[in-house]
Amino acid sequence: MEEIINQIDKNRIPRHVAVIMDGNGRWAKARGLERSAGHVQGVTTVRNITEIASELKIGYLTLYTFSTENWNRPKEEVDALMHLIVTAIERETPDLIKNNVRLTMIGDTSRMPEFALERLNKCIEDTSADTGLTLCLALSYSSRWEITKAVKEISGKVLSGAMRIEDITDATVSEHLNTRQMPDPDLLIRTGGDKRISNFLLWQIAYSEILVTDKYWPDFSKEDFCRAVLEYQSRERRFGLTSEQLK
Repeated sequence: MEEIINQIDKNRIPRHVAVIMDGNGRWAKARGLERSAGHVQGVTTVRNITEIASELKIGYLTLYTFSTENWNRPKEEVDALMHLIVTAIERETPDLIKNNVRLTMIGDTSRMPEFALERLNKCIEDTSADTGLTLCLALSYSSRWEITKAVKEISGKVLSGAMRIEDITDATVSEHLNTRQMPDPDLLIRTGGDKRISNFLLWQIAYSEILVTDKYWPDFSKEDFCRAVLEYQSRERRFGLTSEQLK
């Protein structure tokens, strides 16, 4: 592990890493367990990846925790997930504070159960003074919902005369997204092998490096995360330019 960490260029650490944590259910199924067992094991992975991200001094770690589409899953699974998420975050909050990790949340929280929202907001408040890694949970999140909401807000400002249509830019849209206080992700990791974005940070990942691993989220280790950062550092980020222009 230390050997891998030592290979990482500390001057080119991604400021923001986003993760689609996929494969909990399939991990459990492969072991003849209930899907909930995969979610429970996935919580351990969240703790491990948060620890290594903090150690590497990554600024922001956004985890796709629960999508708006997930509300369509069986009620028993949804209820269990909500309780698991809240209980896990409450349990980890003292360690988050100890490690100077600030917790935040993005998504359509109006759809969340009141008990879950209140308890999560308490954890967010308790870590608000921390200045290290920002751990962002995408809960009840949908990128299309987020962009639609931004369009409505901008349209309202135009109708009220507070903004002119010709003044709307890319930056205007970004300023009306849930992620406006974070830089766009430099690296997007998806576990579980599926090669799709699943309605996650569609606007923000326009120029993110994308890495897909076949490993299920419960099996994704600190070493895997470090190797993902190394892979990121091996890539040439051109942002629409040519290699010659970058040189």
